[in-house]
Amino acid sequence: MAMATERAPGAACPKRPFPRLVAPPRALTNRRPGGRGARTMLAVGPIALRRANRAVVMAAAVERQTLASSIDADDGLEITFDDGQDPQATLVLVKGEDCSGLLEPLSVALRNQDLVILSATVNRTDGVFRVTNQDDTKIDTNTWEDCREKIQKDLMAAKIFSTQPLVYGIELGEGKPIKPIASGFQMGNVDTLRQTAEEVAQAALTLANIEREIVEIMSNGGDVSALTVKEADRATAAALLDRPLLQLEAMLAMRRAPEKPKEPEAARGGGADLRFQAGGGTSTGPASGNGYEILLQGFNWESHHQDWYNIIANQAHDIAKLGFTAVWMPPPSDSVSPQGYLPRDLYCLHSGYGSEAELRHAISSMHQNGLKVLADVVVNHRCASEQGEGGKWNKFGGRLPWDASAICTGNPEWNGRGNPKQGDEYAAAPNIDHSNPSIREDITKWMKFLRQSIGFDGWRFDFVKGYPGTYLRQYIDGTVPELAIGEFWDSCDYTDSVLNYKQDHHRQRTVSWCDSTGGTSAAFDFTTKGILQEAVGRQEYWRLVDPEGRPSGMVGLWPSRAVLFIDNHDTGSTLQHWPFPTHALAEGYAYILTHPGTPCVFYDHLWQEADGLKGCIEDLLRIRKANEIHCRSAIKIFQATADVYSAVIDGRVAMKIGPGDWSPNHDDGVAKGFGQKDWKMAASGRNFAVWEGN
Repeated sequence: MAMATERAPGAACPKRPFPRLVAPPRALTNRRPGGRGARTMLAVGPIALRRANRAVVMAAAVERQTLASSIDADDGLEITFDDGQDPQATLVLVKGEDCSGLLEPLSVALRNQDLVILSATVNRTDGVFRVTNQDDTKIDTNTWEDCREKIQKDLMAAKIFSTQPLVYGIELGEGKPIKPIASGFQMGNVDTLRQTAEEVAQAALTLANIEREIVEIMSNGGDVSALTVKEADRATAAALLDRPLLQLEAMLAMRRAPEKPKEPEAARGGGADLRFQAGGGTSTGPASGNGYEILLQGFNWESHHQDWYNIIANQAHDIAKLGFTAVWMPPPSDSVSPQGYLPRDLYCLHSGYGSEAELRHAISSMHQNGLKVLADVVVNHRCASEQGEGGKWNKFGGRLPWDASAICTGNPEWNGRGNPKQGDEYAAAPNIDHSNPSIREDITKWMKFLRQSIGFDGWRFDFVKGYPGTYLRQYIDGTVPELAIGEFWDSCDYTDSVLNYKQDHHRQRTVSWCDSTGGTSAAFDFTTKGILQEAVGRQEYWRLVDPEGRPSGMVGLWPSRAVLFIDNHDTGSTLQHWPFPTHALAEGYAYILTHPGTPCVFYDHLWQEADGLKGCIEDLLRIRKANEIHCRSAIKIFQATADVYSAVIDGRVAMKIGPGDWSPNHDDGVAKGFGQKDWKMAASGRNFAVWEGN
């Protein structure tokens, strides 16, 4: 494991608090160099060169090595492996007529072979990559031929790249007035614009020439084989035009005035409008509790196979000692599925996790250790106990013997006689009609039973997209929980399977849902999860800041209602529906445990010894508690480029993730903004570091 140091190797320390104007391609992995070796050469033909995106490249600076020998490869690329010049790494030296777009595709090709790129420079006609194996050794000469073939194959293959480059501080859009040139505007901005414009013009000319040739072939009878070749060339040329067009759009948007995303609007209720103040807050009430909450999801998808309530009861002391304030428990009721998400008899609390007596004991153990306990409330749907008329499963049992009138109409599977569904359909079970006042009264009474008799302190609401937030607010107001969180799992916005940079609509939908509850419920920040795992997985850390300089997830709009998480029983565990990249788990926790919002740690990760994850989480929990980071903590983002993201929280904690180089002790903007010059490293791990101020 490569540990972060005070100044990790990589790009030079930034001199300004803001990153580049245009997002660079995918970032390079940062590892410590080492090893010995020799040299060889490979050539890549002109097709690979045409497929390489001609993007504007801003790579980390590296000392240029002299090419000892040169072998021409016609009009293609000349790529030479050299182990003789650098004592720490194998050099991959590139020469050609146009190498400017090679940084991203060649970086991907090398990383696909589990090679580590220490640094790289690519200019118009040449480039240098310093490369090692994962164990910090040079590349074995016996593998060079295989490496050559795989690089050539990857460069020939079509790549999917991010669809929206970042312009820091500016939201991309149309029809906005151009801004006057500010004092910080540099000549490099002008040169970059001109260079990109030239690339757009050349790529557009190439595409136009190919289309002209196709028209000529068609006018002469249309030779099928010739048309097939030209259509393939046309598709390649069109793809090569896309990226510089996006770059040009980004730079033009940089010169326009921004628009701010919509802020929460709905009336606040149930105490949610009480604004948290440092050193105090709302001691009870809905949503984010006292503002200092740190949640643990206290189960996974397989927990029902064990004596779970007794296990978690025995761990209560250790959980509290680590710094957690609340534990989210699994659904407590009798269920058709052992995990609890197909509830049947709500009042029967004998489940796959244990008996009602064991549940009471577990809650009591957590209360004795100062922990709040959240119940997983599943009320969007409920499974029937018996078949009713027509053999449909719509007859409920237990203390709530509802009939088909409790089920939303519209699904012939259940023959419901209630009102139509007012949210998303859950296909696996009868969807309950929450518009029925008697149904809402029954649900509220059941939740009061959980609250007052069993001892739960708050709620995690499952599948809240299935019914209006106005009804959920009634359940909150009727039970007065200390915390309330909704699972508003909405799909992020993608283009060709790549996450779009702009996720304002996605996070706004979550904010609007919280608004529909009168602000009484927080929500899991799926926007931040999606952006964060894309940033670390693709090494595109520029995704982590929005055009206004705020965190790009829901936490950037309404932090006191945003619950940050990396994985849960659905996305991770054994289901693996949408898992966070395993290699970057420590980075993910370095982000959510230092940022505003309410963090939630997944049970599996807390006890994971692999890669030192458990120790990293413990260090980060200590830092959050010691520095009193809360759900409304102030954050200032200093770097958000391809290979590094950095921020300072409350002027007391500085953090960075990504392989790039950054330290608060070497950033003039940090010293100027906070007057702090002697930051002490408090935690570090693979691609992350956290500092504390005096």
